[in-house]
Amino acid sequence: MSHPEWLNTACFYEIYPQSFLDSNHDGIGDIKGIIKKLDYIKDLGFNALWINPIYLSPFYDAGYDVTDFKKVAPRYGSNADLYHLFSLAHEKGIKVLLDLVPGHTAMDSKWFKESCKAKKNKYSSRYIWTDKVWNSPKDLPVLRGISERDGAVVTNFFSIQPALNYGFYEVKEAYEDKITDEGPQATIKEMIDIIKFWLSKGCDGFRCDMAGWLVKRDPTQDGTVKVWKQILSEVKKEYPNSAFVSEWNNPEKSLQAGFDMDFLLQDEFNPYNSQLARIEKPFFQFNKEKKDASLFFHHFLEVYDYAKKYDKFVSIISGNHDTKRISAWLNQEELKFYYTFMYTTPNVPFLYYGDEIGMKFINNLTSVEGGYQRTGSRSPMQWDKSKNAGFSKADKLYIPLDKNYKRICVEEEKNDPDSLLLFIKTLLEIKRNHVALDNDAAFDLIDNKTYSPLIYLRKKDEEELLIAINPASEESLVSYPNEMDGNVILSIGKINIDEEKKTIHLAPYSLIILA
Repeated sequence: MSHPEWLNTACFYEIYPQSFLDSNHDGIGDIKGIIKKLDYIKDLGFNALWINPIYLSPFYDAGYDVTDFKKVAPRYGSNADLYHLFSLAHEKGIKVLLDLVPGHTAMDSKWFKESCKAKKNKYSSRYIWTDKVWNSPKDLPVLRGISERDGAVVTNFFSIQPALNYGFYEVKEAYEDKITDEGPQATIKEMIDIIKFWLSKGCDGFRCDMAGWLVKRDPTQDGTVKVWKQILSEVKKEYPNSAFVSEWNNPEKSLQAGFDMDFLLQDEFNPYNSQLARIEKPFFQFNKEKKDASLFFHHFLEVYDYAKKYDKFVSIISGNHDTKRISAWLNQEELKFYYTFMYTTPNVPFLYYGDEIGMKFINNLTSVEGGYQRTGSRSPMQWDKSKNAGFSKADKLYIPLDKNYKRICVEEEKNDPDSLLLFIKTLLEIKRNHVALDNDAAFDLIDNKTYSPLIYLRKKDEEELLIAINPASEESLVSYPNEMDGNVILSIGKINIDEEKKTIHLAPYSLIILA
């Protein structure tokens, strides 16, 4: 099952809806706020959106605790507002992914309330219940004493998120279902129905939360792969151009399961993906350290080859709502180097709102909606120098702004020719105008040691581009293919090209895209 063709040129922008733009002055961002900024998103060069959950929720976990999968939360607007967003985005050539939360619901969900009843009903097996309130699997968290039903219920991420029942890969107790049993199959059918509902309204696909953890006691994740194959094969029959990206960080499982792309997540638990931008002295930081990206590329080349085999993608990100902002490691000039890499390597790239201006991570914020240490990455978008940085006219904001009076904003960056914002706009225009930078274009890493400089070729149809990036404090000499004309598409820093010798002299902290 190949990917939708539109992913070949897709560049995603992630929106955390409560922090993007407040249109009704209640201190919380909303759908109409997103609509107002569609032209801004298009003008930058993005042609696809991922919107974090906007469903009805008690918001203990920022909407990842869903009450009703088919209803928009009133604080964000209405279903009609979201349908209007789909329509307007499509008119502007922008695709829209929603966030699917397949693993659990909120405790106030109708499904869960019915499941808690002692009398058996259609929702009794929608969640994972033990047969007695004092019984519980030793390897899974549970809640007990919350229902008239005699049993304990398995939970997922937070304890207020009862886990939906997709069965057990290794069944140990009589109350545990196999994937093929009635309860798990009813859950799968319901999830297919939810997906098709939103696709029928104009949604273009989904980012799937915690995609690799549906089936319980599934050490190889083969059971979860089986479930997603069932879901996605059924959906793709009717909606072949819909796209699905998994929060799995394991392309060998997720792409096999039918996803079109998988995030290469960056956090302290992943030394491979974090080596470029999120370790103590990352590759793209302008420091005196020896520049070695071999750990990243050892992993990347492996998963890239796997993705190609399935005609699918991996996704490199600037960050997201769960990670500390990338500006905690890289300043604006260093970010230009990272973004050049992100948008010129073969992947479907995702940029988190605010990262286009280098918004800061705000330390020591009181947790909002289960954000805890992540809350500092969820502060309101900084649009201008007016009240509340142009995010809202409310007297009180739901999540506090960066209090630094010198905080950066979109309005200032638009008027600075050297700004990160305008650099990203230029970079996306270059990507849009050169097929060799399409997400599916061929990739050849020239320096397999991957010490600085980082050199690679991209090729599609008759076009071939060389990208050389030197984030080190030493100069470098790079050769380029004889068939290239030596035309500079983009450069930063001091560059000297010898067309006769077919070499490029890269000064410290310089980069080039060459045709």
